[in-house]
Amino acid sequence: MLYHPDKHRDPDLKRQAEQLFNLVHQAYEVLSDPQSRAIYDIYGKRGLEVEGWEVVERKRTPAEIREEFERLQREREERRLQQRTNPKGTISVGVDATDLFDRYEEDYEEISGGSLPHIEINKMHISQSIEAPLTTSDTAILSGSLSTHNGNGGGNISLALRRVTSAKGWGEVELGAGDTHGPLFGLKMFRNLTPRCFMTAQCAMQFSSQGVRPGVTTVLARHLDKNTMGYLQWRWGTQSSMNTSIVRDTKTSHFTFAVQLGVPHTFVMMSYQYKFQDDDQTKIKGSVKSGFFGTVVEYGAEAKISRHSVLGATVSVGVPQGVSLKIKLNRASQTYFFPIHLTDQLLPSAVFYATVGPLVFYLAIQRLVIKPYVCAQKEQELEKQRESAASDVAKKKQEAESAVLLMQESVRRIIEAEESRMGLIILNAWYGKFVTDNSRKHERARVIDVTVPLQCLVKDSKLILTEASKCGLPGFYDPCVGEEKSLKVLYQFRGVMHQVVAGDTEALRIPKLAHRIDNDT
Repeated sequence: MLYHPDKHRDPDLKRQAEQLFNLVHQAYEVLSDPQSRAIYDIYGKRGLEVEGWEVVERKRTPAEIREEFERLQREREERRLQQRTNPKGTISVGVDATDLFDRYEEDYEEISGGSLPHIEINKMHISQSIEAPLTTSDTAILSGSLSTHNGNGGGNISLALRRVTSAKGWGEVELGAGDTHGPLFGLKMFRNLTPRCFMTAQCAMQFSSQGVRPGVTTVLARHLDKNTMGYLQWRWGTQSSMNTSIVRDTKTSHFTFAVQLGVPHTFVMMSYQYKFQDDDQTKIKGSVKSGFFGTVVEYGAEAKISRHSVLGATVSVGVPQGVSLKIKLNRASQTYFFPIHLTDQLLPSAVFYATVGPLVFYLAIQRLVIKPYVCAQKEQELEKQRESAASDVAKKKQEAESAVLLMQESVRRIIEAEESRMGLIILNAWYGKFVTDNSRKHERARVIDVTVPLQCLVKDSKLILTEASKCGLPGFYDPCVGEEKSLKVLYQFRGVMHQVVAGDTEALRIPKLAHRIDNDT
């Protein structure tokens, strides 16, 4: 009724009303058609954009439409599946830096002809794998690795075929070959036994010049509660063992306790990780592992340095291993690992520098490189988003301005009715990005006046907004694409001033006593 062209005599208002009325008419065509209405009710606007609806038989029930939508989604997922390889890789570079803290004798240094510490890379490992989806239930996995240690090394390659047999499990066959261990044949199976319990079983046959080496590994796992898992593992082969562990993972912490009895490794291990609820997803962790071959204490931290990168450092202090610093960088699906061996002895100086050095280096890089880079990247992405949405925003802005002009007469009548009964009067309303933090004064607030559109939504002295972005309301548009927005309303009810600030997607209901402004303040 508000946008009907016949309600307006002014030529400009009539033209603007026709444009908005056409939008309403498009919505009416969708909602008045039973099939389109069913699609929209189930899947929203995105459901109408799925390709293939034009060939679907009309007059279907909502259940049939849901099945058809899921079929179309599966077809689109299959097309995406064929284009995805899901590459994963690991690069590990071992560094021997023991000469920094445990130097050779001076007479040997004179012979070698140098006084600088000798740091060398003594081992490397590179592995890579890719997945090739054959069907929605079959996947081929190709992987390979190369390793070298003190000048000696080798490599291997393997091909695995995995099939999802049902919603409860999958099976895998693996064939491998290498220059150090010989051909490999393996089978692996996963099965959900109950809703709270699952099992994996793996057997392998390694063929070498020394004969056939069989191996079997089984794992039984059970959900002990919502956040706790229990595992029982049995391994038979070259390194037979039995291992039991309890893992508890919550929003703020991760705890693991494990006991293993085996030949040659028998140990007890306990680790704890605390997760900070910050933007960098910072975690600090510590662990103790003690067995027949010694005791190792590890502590460290990791933090997110960009959208796809996580950097971590761990100090390992043990007997007889000595002191090591392990630096790990996860970049998307790639992992870069740098274990640095500092000393074979428990030297306090090595422990101190291994702890303080990475921390100071990280803080300096964070302040000088990472933060400026991330801020510039975010600003660049926002600028691209604004540029791509500029035409759409300009169109929405024009529609909003037209809607506000068409609302003037209706708003005048609503205000008169509300004033006569001391009802709800919207005095001022702003929507967009507000800058209240003193540290961000250099930023410019980007808000729009939405007093008229909000007053137009008042009915019987009430205003109710649902949990949805407010930029879709009549008379609104997005003044700051890609940024957090809020709605600030100053209103009068029963002659008393009220004020409220609500987030963009927060539900809002006014008037409320909690919004009342104390006259004494």
